[in-house]
Amino acid sequence: MTPENRPGGPTRRNERGRERNRSGSRQFSSTAPAERTRRADPARLVAYEVLRAVAADDAYANLVLPGSIRKHRLGRQDAGFATELAYGALRAQGTYDAILALCVDRPLTQLDPAILDALRLGTHQLMAMRVPPHAALDQTVGLARAVIGAGPSSLINAVLRKVSRKSFDEWLDALVTGVEDPVRISSLRYSHPEWIVRALRQSLVNHGRPVEEIDALLEADNAAPVVNLVALPGIGSLDEAMAAGARSGELVKDSALFAAGDVGRLESVRSGKVRVQDAGSQLVARALAAVDLDRRGAGGEQWLDLCAGPGGKSALLAAIAAQRGDTLVANEPAEHRAALVRQALGAVDPAVWSVRVGDGREIGAAYPEGFDRILVDAPCTGLGALRRRPESRWRRTASDLTELGPLQRGLLAAALEAVRPGGVVAYVTCSPHPAETSAVVQDSLRGREGYTLMEAGPVLDSVSTGRSLQAGHGATAQLWPHIHGTDAMFLALIRRTAG
Repeated sequence: MTPENRPGGPTRRNERGRERNRSGSRQFSSTAPAERTRRADPARLVAYEVLRAVAADDAYANLVLPGSIRKHRLGRQDAGFATELAYGALRAQGTYDAILALCVDRPLTQLDPAILDALRLGTHQLMAMRVPPHAALDQTVGLARAVIGAGPSSLINAVLRKVSRKSFDEWLDALVTGVEDPVRISSLRYSHPEWIVRALRQSLVNHGRPVEEIDALLEADNAAPVVNLVALPGIGSLDEAMAAGARSGELVKDSALFAAGDVGRLESVRSGKVRVQDAGSQLVARALAAVDLDRRGAGGEQWLDLCAGPGGKSALLAAIAAQRGDTLVANEPAEHRAALVRQALGAVDPAVWSVRVGDGREIGAAYPEGFDRILVDAPCTGLGALRRRPESRWRRTASDLTELGPLQRGLLAAALEAVRPGGVVAYVTCSPHPAETSAVVQDSLRGREGYTLMEAGPVLDSVSTGRSLQAGHGATAQLWPHIHGTDAMFLALIRRTAG
């Protein structure tokens, strides 16, 4: 039977043998479907490269993303899309994996990690972005064909079609149906490992907050943070940032909130005179500088940033010290991170600061009673900065709390030996967990005479923009993402009253 004799009349085929659309009003695409889906959209390719680097190379998303954006020459809009896709897929990885587990016919651990990353990207587009379902599927399949292969792309297409049959809320309802454990429910709904949910519930209670705030805290962790800027006092200006669309910071002076694209395009940022720094970090550094001391050395005060890398708080402290005629030593044990500290301090008069490379736990013996103000920004799990480090929630384990404890206590003990009578030590972490905050302070002060735990809340209020932060609980202070819009910074101020 010839085409002309088939039911319905002659077929409408082009010279390549493909049948044209039967509607006369529609135009046939110049690109065949197979060719369209073999191409990787540059923005999605950037997001994929970030996820692969995080999973395969243990990289940090915030370090990989800018370089990948530059490599693929993304414009502002595409860069924003890539950022939301990569960060969003990383934050929601736990929930997305739970959804995918219901749509894949094998354990996810048996999937090639590259395929799983592509599925996570496709799922985020379907569940949480303003991307039409057909575009999310077509572009993810195209990405897979370009960078993984035609075979895996068929699997990805089939799985994402299953994902697209329900909305995100419908999937959440399906995941928590029959689950009674509130920790498990919060873990699934807000994509946090269960141990972190438990840890944050404990942290809220320890710092005087109701445990019912846990969902608000987890939700705040999943919100994309606005870039915070600080102008180094006496050195930088926010005028350029404000002209580019920034708005004044709500918590701390000389700060701004920037949501107008790549902050690296600002000359003031490139020069180091204006720095990207969370408002919580700004507040705790300024609080140390604001404490009234019982004494002042004849030649000015000597300050110490004991755990200085990568140097953000050191730069702010050094700028304040320069205004007062004081000096700062920035200590960092790793040489490559010490180089970052020197770079961060580059905008400040070099006569004001110096960098020491060495173990901070030895500072007490090296400089007994040598400093008036000491910042101990101790290495911690980073549970208070999960919104800025989307991959960290999947890397940390509960055992990290135990492993970091001796280091935190050793650093604080050294600082207490290195501070002069009348001076002050600020113990700071970007974690609210009691094992890294109040327990460390209590253990370090137990049995020591001549030290007093100051009221940290009023000092924080004194460096805020005229508002009460209500961050104090007992003598210490705790900031929160869901209350203050900052990282969950902990602050304890310890004054040495006698030698």
